[in-house]
Amino acid sequence: MARNNLLAGSLCCIAALMALAPVDNASAMTATQYFDEGNRLFRDDLYWAALLRYRQANEEGLDTAILHYNVGIAHYRARQHIRARESLLLALQDPDLRIASQYNLGLNAYAAGNTEEALRWFRLVRDQNTDKKLQKYAVVAISRIRAAMAAADDFEQRVVEREEKREFAQLELRTRIGFGYDSNVFRSPENEDSPGGGYIDYSDPDLPLVVPVVESGAFMPVSFSAKYKVNSLPFEGFYGAYRLSGRYYQDKELDNANEYLQEASFGSEYSREEGARKREIRSAFKVAQHDEVYYDRDDGSIRLSDDIEIDDRMNYLRYGPELSLRQSHEHLSVGATFKGQLWNYEDTTAVPEYDHEYYHIDLHGQYKFDESSLFRVTAKYYSRRFGDRPSFDLDGQQRLGNPTIRYDYLSLGLRARQRLNDSMWFGWEIERTERTDQYVGYNDYTRDSYQLEFHWSPSDRLRFAASGIYRLYDYSNAFAFHNPVVGQKEQESLDARVLAVYRMTKQLSLVGEAIYRETDSNDLRIQYQREQFTLGVRWEQ
Repeated sequence: MARNNLLAGSLCCIAALMALAPVDNASAMTATQYFDEGNRLFRDDLYWAALLRYRQANEEGLDTAILHYNVGIAHYRARQHIRARESLLLALQDPDLRIASQYNLGLNAYAAGNTEEALRWFRLVRDQNTDKKLQKYAVVAISRIRAAMAAADDFEQRVVEREEKREFAQLELRTRIGFGYDSNVFRSPENEDSPGGGYIDYSDPDLPLVVPVVESGAFMPVSFSAKYKVNSLPFEGFYGAYRLSGRYYQDKELDNANEYLQEASFGSEYSREEGARKREIRSAFKVAQHDEVYYDRDDGSIRLSDDIEIDDRMNYLRYGPELSLRQSHEHLSVGATFKGQLWNYEDTTAVPEYDHEYYHIDLHGQYKFDESSLFRVTAKYYSRRFGDRPSFDLDGQQRLGNPTIRYDYLSLGLRARQRLNDSMWFGWEIERTERTDQYVGYNDYTRDSYQLEFHWSPSDRLRFAASGIYRLYDYSNAFAFHNPVVGQKEQESLDARVLAVYRMTKQLSLVGEAIYRETDSNDLRIQYQREQFTLGVRWEQ
């Protein structure tokens, strides 16, 4: 029997090669010609040869629902059920192919031994009234599957259950390392209106003239993440994950700008699809450690308080649970995210700590008009409640007897995305955030954000992305330098980012990135400009 199968397989390969032989110059064919040639080979039952032609059509730029549908059917006939499912799910997005794709997804699932999934697809076809022919076929398929299930004895059912439970391991690894240049390492203030870039520090009673030193230099960005998931239930898996990100400068004089963050998490993920309906639930408990030097932005030196170094003041450990829910249908989806965290900062004894509780609630609704455009509404509430830092009075003074700081944030955002073609899309987002200082309102503000983004994938290997966000702050009570003499505080910022990714192999990519940040304010201590450029490699599995 094995010898006969081997001989049959050899004959199929020879036939496929002979079918491809008449094409003298394959590179001269267009995407449509490749597609038509694949259809001819498919009709001759040469599925492997047809798949080759379909792949070449895709490489030449053809990316249509009918191509994905034909690829899915060819994989199904070639008994490659996982790949067949992937392609048919892509074809499912086309309304004209939805019912046929659902029916063939049922056939493919049944052939792969997944009876429950097959029944779900066949029921979707049975419950529609557009294609009567496929509706009748689905009814017959369901009845035959039920008859087969009724005939199976208890031993066979136990074997199937054990086989399904064996598919449970999944490992994801990603790492990135590169080389970069930073034009303003310590985010030092820049004042173009003053000779030498100096400014008067109105927060100091002596009103000293400060001349910042802008340092530039090379750095090495690094990141690593790992996730191991156990799919112990049909629609639910449990995982453990770790990620690390950091930035390390090459010059010893710039060591104070080094920083890193590492985070460990464990939780569960639930995902279930039934046709165009999908439900997702993710829960996790996360623990993160952050380390950076609390430096003076004027010159990068370690900050002092009464001649005591407080360079560890910004180091913290944060931990807490997270939960996210999402229910999506063909056009409409809704979701929510909940977080609760404790941020435990380093105790420096000389100054109040930044320890606080953080609570976050995020609700969103999204409507997908078609495959090329969508619109989303987001509402957020989050709160930071400090345990040691005293609140500000309306004169800008932070007196030790005051209640501790509590800031509550409420924001509403609108987002839209529009696909221009198969390789290009853009989007915009506007958001208004109201911050409330719960003591006397000194640090209240309204922040308006405007964001644009653009994505372009000219090929399967090359991808570009660009985004920019402008933020305008309106402080109703706060003063620049916390000094009433200077006047009401004003602030605006701009962030822009350009990213290019070239995939060299399946796992290895070349990544280039440019980042521009600018903050403008009449509180000159926080005003700065910064450009960062990085080039590196990314490996993922």
